Amino acid sequence: MLLFPADPLRPRRPDDHFAAEAGAARAAGIPIALVDHDLLASGHDPVRAVAAVRPSGVAVYRGWMLRADRYADLANALAARDVRLRTTPERYRRAHELPGWYEALRTVTPESVWTTGAGRAAFDAARRALGGGSAVLRDWSKSAKHHWHEAVFIPDLADGDAAWRVATRLLELREDDFTGGFVLRRFERFTGAEVRTWWIDGRCALVGPHPDTPDAAPTDEVDSGFLAPLVAPLGLPFVTVDLARHADGRWRVVELGDGQVSDRPATVDPSALITALGRALAEAS
Repeated sequence: MLLFPADPLRPRRPDDHFAAEAGAARAAGIPIALVDHDLLASGHDPVRAVAAVRPSGVAVYRGWMLRADRYADLANALAARDVRLRTTPERYRRAHELPGWYEALRTVTPESVWTTGAGRAAFDAARRALGGGSAVLRDWSKSAKHHWHEAVFIPDLADGDAAWRVATRLLELREDDFTGGFVLRRFERFTGAEVRTWWIDGRCALVGPHPDTPDAAPTDEVDSGFLAPLVAPLGLPFVTVDLARHADGRWRVVELGDGQVSDRPATVDPSALITALGRALAEAS
């Protein structure tokens, strides 16, 4: 089955953001069930959050982002109902947090270093380890990219106080959602819009625009072949890999994320994604 967040005001209906995918699943004959995302995200009552899920089966979640520990709560609550998430909590964390996937993609993504925790001393050590030049900042799971100049871009890693001001602002914006520690990634100059590729069991199932630029369909043919030998060994059931064209012409990995919580642009036909997921569920059952 596919699990979707319920509409907070109409709990028997899927959240509007995922309604098109839920409709595509019904049309394809794939069972769906609704979960209470707010209860999951708060950690207050995961058992009640999945009360509407009928017992037994294999499931894929398609919903709002969850911290790795909250996803584990979801998995445990479902397991008590004899429902198994196709992506285990360990694999979700590996995809959702950069330290889990970076080493496998090191050769095709910007050089990165990270801290555990949000202390200044660890941040400065990471900053010095990356060396001079410019960098972009995020935490283990997400950036504050819509606040580029104040909370993401570090023009000069050698200027420790200025870099720490960016880090402090990231902490303020992420608040309780700050995850793991700081990640410093060497700045690379990209051209054009990002491309989102969708991978199921190590195979590229779909290529389309990034949600930030939904109308910018890829103008260059994206040959995902160079990624397959790197993504497949990760053993992750369902992920997205966002790509951007480097100024020198190479495709570079901007981000890998768990596909269950990766947004689908409205310009991408929901049935294309749901059909691919349906095949994977059929093979798992």
